[in-house]
Amino acid sequence: MHTHDLSRWTHQHVFDQGNPDAERGTRLVLAVTLLAMCGEIVAGWWFGSMALLADGWHMSSHALAIGLSVLAYAASRRYAADRRFAFGTWKIEVLAGFASAVFLLGVAVLMAVASLGRLVEPTTIHYPEAMAVTALGLLVNLASAWLLGGGGHSHGHGHSHGHADAHDQHHNGHDLNLRSAYLHVLADAATSVLALAALAGGWWLGWRWLDPVMGIVGAALVAHWAVGLIRETSAVLLDREMDHPVVDEVREVLAQFDGGAAHTRITDLHVWRVGKANFACIVALVTHDRTLTAERVRTALGVHEELAHVTVEIAYCEAAAAAR
Repeated sequence: MHTHDLSRWTHQHVFDQGNPDAERGTRLVLAVTLLAMCGEIVAGWWFGSMALLADGWHMSSHALAIGLSVLAYAASRRYAADRRFAFGTWKIEVLAGFASAVFLLGVAVLMAVASLGRLVEPTTIHYPEAMAVTALGLLVNLASAWLLGGGGHSHGHGHSHGHADAHDQHHNGHDLNLRSAYLHVLADAATSVLALAALAGGWWLGWRWLDPVMGIVGAALVAHWAVGLIRETSAVLLDREMDHPVVDEVREVLAQFDGGAAHTRITDLHVWRVGKANFACIVALVTHDRTLTAERVRTALGVHEELAHVTVEIAYCEAAAAAR
């Protein structure tokens, strides 16, 4: 066989980058989180509550993550016109989420070690004061989640087909950077609830062991969330997207060209994410159909608007060429 038709096609498309509303929200949440973090850490040491202290340090990890989100938005905006970034600067935001997740694992280990130490050597806890500060921290977390507006699950663009929601659900939201900050504050809110439960049990039931135990549970929660974020962001950074629903949709479109004596088959297919909801695609076909062109293939794939950049290569079998 020999290669007869090679075509590269690019949408007239600006890769989505930057989110002014989300950036403003994360800046505000960062300021609020830093204030609450300092208050909880100081109160935790003062009142001797491991659960409260763990909640404060947990909040510090979220402050770092939200700070990275703010920096990522700023860097994406600053370098948006830099042509050295072939597919735009969106992955700067994803890289920030990955970095915050790695840091979060370290915080989880420190929380667990400190909590185990308090199990061995319990300390006096001033329960009413500690509960008041924890409740305040919980309110701060809930307010932050509200300010972030649902972590970027709303879709600011339309599709001519009904697959956009399935795509976003499969890959964790429309804005991974905003979602990272949103999940951080939600996880912190859950840790605050655990701290309140531990303090209430210790105060009313005398279960002093419950405070460090909840610190360990909180550490496990942070570690679980961190591992999940690492998986999500690393999949994007390493272009591990071949299990995404859009890949099956590309195969379905290409299958229509294998009717009759065409004997068209896919010899190479690569799909990877280049934006919040945009993908690049390279496809190579071998066919007996001399009428099949890259233009026909790209037109067929054009129904999927998330394919922002497509490269098509077609090789024709020699037998078909000789018969012609």
